[in-house]
Amino acid sequence: MTRTPPPLRAAFKAFLPLQTRWADNDLYGHMNNVVHYQLFDTAINQWLIEAGLLDPLNGGTIGLVVETGCRYHAEAMFPDRIAAGLAVERIGGSSVTYAIALFRNDEDTAFADGRFVHVYVDRATRRPRSLPEDWRRKLGELSR
Repeated sequence: MTRTPPPLRAAFKAFLPLQTRWADNDLYGHMNNVVHYQLFDTAINQWLIEAGLLDPLNGGTIGLVVETGCRYHAEAMFPDRIAAGLAVERIGGSSVTYAIALFRNDEDTAFADGRFVHVYVDRATRRPRSLPEDWRRKLGELSR
């Protein structure tokens, strides 16, 4: 079976700077695999907050992660600087599928890439909520 090659920076429309931390390194001297998911989650939520779509403390709509995945291509470690590339693969009625890639320092090829699927729900009831037009418009700017 042939493996899909890691994505390049050109495949993404938005980038968010992230910094590794000393605690991200594991016993083997590289970034522990669970940190990749933390970076994915941080990048998506940071973009949503900066875009004015998500108010994590007071907003009526929140995103719940219902599916994730990650492919690892190379190592990263503290003190690497990380750029998270973000794109939208699909906008559903109440869900969004995000594509994310992590780039180390100034490298053009991702050291990891993955996907997150969020279902947006009412904060109080936890029931799916249709994405408003302003969300669709802004998320559409990241669509592939």
